[in-house]
Amino acid sequence: MRHATDADHVIAVTTIISRYRKISHAALIGAFWGVGHTLTILVVGSGIILFGWVIPVRIGLSMEFSVGLMLILLGALNLTGILQWITDSVTPAHGIEGTSHSHPHSHGDYIHTHPHRHEPDAHPHSPEKNPLSWFDRHFGQLGSYQVVRPLVVGLVHGLAGSAAVALLVLTTIRNPKWAIVYLLVFGVGTIAGMILITGAMVLPFACADKRFARLNQGLRVASGLISVAFGLFLVYEVGFVNGLFTGHPQWTPH
Repeated sequence: MRHATDADHVIAVTTIISRYRKISHAALIGAFWGVGHTLTILVVGSGIILFGWVIPVRIGLSMEFSVGLMLILLGALNLTGILQWITDSVTPAHGIEGTSHSHPHSHGDYIHTHPHRHEPDAHPHSPEKNPLSWFDRHFGQLGSYQVVRPLVVGLVHGLAGSAAVALLVLTTIRNPKWAIVYLLVFGVGTIAGMILITGAMVLPFACADKRFARLNQGLRVASGLISVAFGLFLVYEVGFVNGLFTGHPQWTPH
């Protein structure tokens, strides 16, 4: 559960749950992240414990480098949606003064902003035309799109941390069977920890919804900026400080 609170883990899931307003939805996102994280910990960690896999320095650094790239991507996806909101907010509305304006509103669990008028048939699109409804129509029966993003994020995080966890086990537990059990318990702990963390982190977004819709958008901007900034920091640290792109790479699993 302590491992689930690492900065890169928390930042990544925050960028994902910033679009959700229900604790149950956020908890599911955390659970899917934990499952993905546990899968790679089990696969790679078991290989190191059972078969003596040795991860080369550059591959180890590349796994940590992928976390930085992923954080940049997650943050950029959040900010891309916000840029449209900013554009709509600062663009003067056309039409009769006082009848056309712009403010955030929601369709189900999705919040967005566009100019509109409070007149019959004046809404520029039907509720079924928002992005989440489009996904529901095309992928709702499979349900896979709802779990893929946090699952992939968890897989990447688990890949980056699997070597450190396996080495920790090897220094304390010599019996391979119990070492694998350790990895399973560790995985259960990260799933439980992330469920609790995501459930708690969604509260500011839920409280800022509707009544403080602009604050909700601000929180999403902040989560995106923090994700991009931390991702750039990791890319620089792994790529240049630790030497992934130099002739003398140095890697200590952590």
